[in-house]
Amino acid sequence: MIYDFDEWEDLRMTATEHNRKLIEGVYAELARDNPAPFVAALADDVRWTIRGASVWSRSFEGKPAVLDELLGTVRVQLTSRVRLSVRRILADGDHVIVEATGQATAKTGQPYNNEYCFLYRLVDGKVAEITEYLDTQLACTVLAAPWAAPAAS
Repeated sequence: MIYDFDEWEDLRMTATEHNRKLIEGVYAELARDNPAPFVAALADDVRWTIRGASVWSRSFEGKPAVLDELLGTVRVQLTSRVRLSVRRILADGDHVIVEATGQATAKTGQPYNNEYCFLYRLVDGKVAEITEYLDTQLACTVLAAPWAAPAAS
């Protein structure tokens, strides 16, 4: 089969733009303190990997692990959700990169203001993988380790 390069590029751009708009919409809703679109965008078998060499650096496999073991563990230690400010969003095909800063306060009173780079891989309109880069030293200083944190409610 012979492919028309222009047609292929149009399809690629369409997928890229679709994925970019999905992630942009998720972050717009997060800014309104509405996490529902983010949760809905996660595939049931999503894998979230935190890069680095700390107690936070590991993979969380599946939506329940992501929501409870990772996000729930963080959330229960903060006075409110991390307020993310997006610096830039880049997209290429099934990958979307979000560079952001976050502001929050731990229940201990310590600020938890981190910088993030999230690499999303989307499959069929769902987030299949997230690779997160952040200041893990800050996370270790301000937050209890995932297995030592109070249970999420």
